[in-house]
Amino acid sequence: MAKSKFRMPTAYTILFLLLILVALATWLIPAGAYDYVDGVPVAGTYHAVEQNPQGVGDILLAAFSGFYDAVDVCIFILMVGGFLGVVMKTGAIDAGVTGVIGGLGGREKWLIPILMVFFGLGGTTYGMWEETMAFYPLLIPVFLAAGYDAVVGISVILLGAGAGVICSTVNPFATGIAAGFAGVSLGEGILLRVIQLVVFEGAAIWFVMSYAARVKRDPTRSVVGVGAGKLHVSASEPLPLTGRRKVVLAVFALVFLVMIYAVIPFDEMGLPLPALGWWFPELSALFLVGGVIVGLIDRMEESEIADTFVAGCADLLGVALIIGISRGITVLMNQGRITDTILHWGEEALTGASPIVFILLVYVLYLPLSLLIPSSSGLATLSIPIIAPLGKFAGVSAALVVTAFQSASGLVNLITPTAAVVMGALALGHVSYDRWFRYVWKLVAVLLGLTLLFLVAGIWLS
Repeated sequence: MAKSKFRMPTAYTILFLLLILVALATWLIPAGAYDYVDGVPVAGTYHAVEQNPQGVGDILLAAFSGFYDAVDVCIFILMVGGFLGVVMKTGAIDAGVTGVIGGLGGREKWLIPILMVFFGLGGTTYGMWEETMAFYPLLIPVFLAAGYDAVVGISVILLGAGAGVICSTVNPFATGIAAGFAGVSLGEGILLRVIQLVVFEGAAIWFVMSYAARVKRDPTRSVVGVGAGKLHVSASEPLPLTGRRKVVLAVFALVFLVMIYAVIPFDEMGLPLPALGWWFPELSALFLVGGVIVGLIDRMEESEIADTFVAGCADLLGVALIIGISRGITVLMNQGRITDTILHWGEEALTGASPIVFILLVYVLYLPLSLLIPSSSGLATLSIPIIAPLGKFAGVSAALVVTAFQSASGLVNLITPTAAVVMGALALGHVSYDRWFRYVWKLVAVLLGLTLLFLVAGIWLS
């Protein structure tokens, strides 16, 4: 009798197991809190508070509370799904993908560095991360049709943008918020971050291109199998790129360009361009309107547009649920009153360390903190007011503390199951988490080692 093989649980099960572990931690870790001024913790004010352990009911409710907290992102994901459903119904994407692959004439591999640099620039300048969710259903089929696997499509977006986020040069949502709490300008330490960006983005591109080349030569070396996932686009049945489909593709591209422009905070970056200041509510409306316009261009009936849009939303409903559940982990930590305790332990570990030991400990501390609090802006608000002042006593600049924080936060978000973008992207590509981990851990290890070297160099140069 054949032995049953272990199968990796789904993303939902993994996240619920993490919820259970966090709930158990609230029974074991002492509850505590800092004093807060305008929502910012004050260093040296940590004190014990009444324990509030989380039970079975709290675990179940945490997932729903997380969904409420992330409802703007979830609605955005659904609207993207509806928009893509209408566009796919027109056949424009199939025809466009076939045209792109045919036009490249065997040079598809160059899409990898070009697109990764594009996403990397978005990540380093304005923290392009949640917004990348809109690109996975678009680009995964392109790489599948080119003879790669879904992992290559996911990597181009996730690792491209992720490398940029790790080295956030002027990212106002990570570096900007952290620098503000640390009392330094956004420009301090930027030279080190720019060099780090070039090295990290180059390493990520080399990693993905090497894997893609292996899969192209020998499909059996794919970690998931070529063509895995229902987003496959068949190049063997090409659709004609008619004038109407060209107009649909033009509207399709315009919607994404508007999205990118609308979320970039040009004013906070000091650029002389009008900032729209849009976020998920406005972006959701953009994709809703875009879907209706595409349907009208394709001369669909009103009922057909509505049905197709709703069906497209349903395709991404699982991704929206994953995002909500992942937010529940932070909800449990805060309700269990252990977030500040964990931060206080880090504060005690850092006190009295030498400069090099201090900055390396800061980086190591932020790795588990980023796992528990995947929001970079939320983590910066909670921790930088505590950690940055300690750096002054150790002879470490606040700017380098900011670099350590964002490097750890960005690195962990490439691989952690608590990151909604990671789990959502894997769900879209139908790639299990264990296979993604098996694929990406070597790059993560390399980037971790490089970060340690950069931080030590930052101490020597300061």
